[in-house]
Amino acid sequence: MAALASSSSSLLFSSPPSRLAPTSLHHLPRLSISTSSFLSSSSSSSSSSSSSSSFSPSFFAYPTSSRRYSASSFTVRASAAEKKKVLIVNTNSGGHAVIGFYFAKQLLGSGHEVTILTVGEEGSDKMKKPPFNRFSEIVSAGGKTVWGNPADVGNVVAGATFDVVLDNNGKDLDTVRPVADWAKSSGVKQFLYISSAGIYKPTDEPPHVEGDDVKADAGHVGVEKYIAEIFRSWAIFRPQYMIGSGNNKDCEEWFFDRIVRKRPVPIPGSGMQLTNIAHVRDLSSMLTLAVEKPEAACCNIFNCVSDRAVTLDGMARLCAEAAGLPLEIVHYDPKAVGIDAKKAFPFRSMHFYAEPRAAKDILGWNGTTNLPEDLKERFDEYVKIGRDKKPMQFEIDDKILESLKVPEAV
Repeated sequence: MAALASSSSSLLFSSPPSRLAPTSLHHLPRLSISTSSFLSSSSSSSSSSSSSSSFSPSFFAYPTSSRRYSASSFTVRASAAEKKKVLIVNTNSGGHAVIGFYFAKQLLGSGHEVTILTVGEEGSDKMKKPPFNRFSEIVSAGGKTVWGNPADVGNVVAGATFDVVLDNNGKDLDTVRPVADWAKSSGVKQFLYISSAGIYKPTDEPPHVEGDDVKADAGHVGVEKYIAEIFRSWAIFRPQYMIGSGNNKDCEEWFFDRIVRKRPVPIPGSGMQLTNIAHVRDLSSMLTLAVEKPEAACCNIFNCVSDRAVTLDGMARLCAEAAGLPLEIVHYDPKAVGIDAKKAFPFRSMHFYAEPRAAKDILGWNGTTNLPEDLKERFDEYVKIGRDKKPMQFEIDDKILESLKVPEAV
């Protein structure tokens, strides 16, 4: 059935950090790290960390008990004035590439030295697409860009030394281990890793918070465990969906493609499922805080997400409002239609959202994502690059609409 979008239901939902469990340990087996390991400086921890830290062989997680420390409960000795040399190992595909781009620019703007190593070759066709075709912005800001195989990272960076390494590339241990091992042997002081909120197991009690159960067989989980085992100072970041200029994976564009062509927007299920969509600048600001507050960030997992949720229908409405165009939403059951929802829709068709509780509580991070305003900016760029005029086929959409007897747009 087709129905014009209603404006009566809530679009955005937020939850205060005070919902953190105040006294009880989460049920998940977790990384055990003593207070001294959290609070000691890099100079004093070297002599005590071997005896004061123990790592669970099953998994580790952000503590939600009395071992939870707020950003104001101790003095962070590292500051923004302490400039770092940072290496970003950046993927050459998928939506995460834009994280490295924004992170590099923010670090450079704060006075840090940045080298970004992108997988592959500089002259490849992939480098003609965003965000890679904007890497001149990094160079003009004083950063360095190199290309190559992360497994040979030492040779690619020509023996350069770094204080911090971020791996924003590997999804499994085979890919990340060479980078991590090189960083360890090279004396890197802090190792950061971009994991994924997709490793959380489905829950009856959303949202996902740091410490929730994860899929033991997920590649990212193996990487997280390895990093925690070999580094004294590490931090894990689990992003979800994101928007922002330079992103090469469709998010808001999926909705714009249909709205500007006056096509119904097919959304699986009721449309009231909650998800989390953050502007990539919020992800980069969280990462930058970890670099500038290494003792606070040390040995923690952070949901690298916005602090608000949005419904699937709500995202469609916000995109239509940003475009200033009418909207028709069609709901459907993927199984009844006989299509794969993963191929038909850019988000998971169930409740899937995480909250950035640890970042707020430990790093003092605050999100700036404002979907109504951010989507207006995104639509302006969508039109500027001419995507609204680009010929497109909507074969899966047409199958859905046909099964529902909804007229297709001419």
